[in-house]
Amino acid sequence: MDRHDWLAEQFEAHRDHLRAVAYRMLGSLSEAEDAVQAAWLKLSRSDSSEIENLGGWMTTIVSRVCLDRLRSRKSQREAAVSDAPLPDEIRSHEEGIDPEHEAQLADSVGLALMVVLDTLSPDERLAFVLHDVFAVPFDEIAPIVGRSPEATRQLASRARRRVRGVAAVPDVELKRQREVVSAFLTAARAGDFSALLNLLDPDVVLRSEAGASGKPWEVQGAQRVARMYGRPGSAQALQPALVNGKVGLILAPRGQLMLVIHLTFKDGKIAMIDAVADPERLRQTELAVLDF
Repeated sequence: MDRHDWLAEQFEAHRDHLRAVAYRMLGSLSEAEDAVQAAWLKLSRSDSSEIENLGGWMTTIVSRVCLDRLRSRKSQREAAVSDAPLPDEIRSHEEGIDPEHEAQLADSVGLALMVVLDTLSPDERLAFVLHDVFAVPFDEIAPIVGRSPEATRQLASRARRRVRGVAAVPDVELKRQREVVSAFLTAARAGDFSALLNLLDPDVVLRSEAGASGKPWEVQGAQRVARMYGRPGSAQALQPALVNGKVGLILAPRGQLMLVIHLTFKDGKIAMIDAVADPERLRQTELAVLDF
């Protein structure tokens, strides 16, 4: 076996691990596959004879690729109110992605955890994922984020405080989400402002990809969001649905999917309303209509 074939064999032996790392970093299976492929390209062009720990080396490369993407994603968010890719535990199967492995990743991570991870800074997310999920020592993570081991430890600690207790959405939580969404629709259709306020987190954010101007827009605060959804007819055509594993809303006149509303819940209330109308993102969303 020549050197290239041996490297390819070693890479394949580590592929599942590398993809699991990238998936938890990015929350997107297609982006995770791209990051893994980038690691292979770099490995195939490197002098592997000088690499002592091949698995650790490839994990570092994948982590750096993911960190670059997370930082770029954050910069784009700050430049304009736009949506970073949402966690996509349940998606249309991308070419080259094994459906069985996709399901295993979804089960092992849990949508709620991926949502919380997406609220972390890129450096916090990387430190937490590598150390708490994959047990990578802080002195190995530190060079990736360009900080000291102690500063890296603090990154993971901050992330851990925000993530603690987050797990896959249990049946009891899914039931509670259904109750909240049902009550939200009832209040919105009746124009019951007080009821809407009780169902919304005080710091709720309503985000849309594009308004009449064609630009993304955002509304913050329970009072403003309740006024918007309390308008006559604002929620008449919305239907409850299971959206990527969580209860959300869809707009599908005559069976034509036009809009998906992703909901994030906090302490039994709606904390984020994320409206998506982009056709490509709609195609990547797995939906199931719920019978309320």
